Amino acid sequence: MRQVDVYVNDRKAGVLTEMHPGKGYSFRYDPDYLSSDDPPVSVSLSKRNPVYESSSLFPFFANMLPEGANRKVICRNLRIDEEDLFGILVAMSGKDFIGGVHIKSTAE
Repeated sequence: MRQVDVYVNDRKAGVLTEMHPGKGYSFRYDPDYLSSDDPPVSVSLSKRNPVYESSSLFPFFANMLPEGANRKVICRNLRIDEEDLFGILVAMSGKDFIGGVHIKSTAE
């Protein structure tokens, strides 16, 4: 099981978890963030108490990943399978993302 912390404008919003490699994901808002007036991570992940679950990586997070030639270069250099979307997300943790949402590895 792999996890990353999800931040919105430098405030921890929740935890994204890969249950089993490529076979299920969950996103759970942090209770403090959930009770705040801060915005949701995305429109498709509105602030609510139950955990979100999906058989594939949530589109919002998949769209944060590099594409095309950039993905190939990053995966080759880091020795990550191009199909391992969560692995790429983990590898990109702590890096600059576009917008207010960013990812940090729970191991950091």
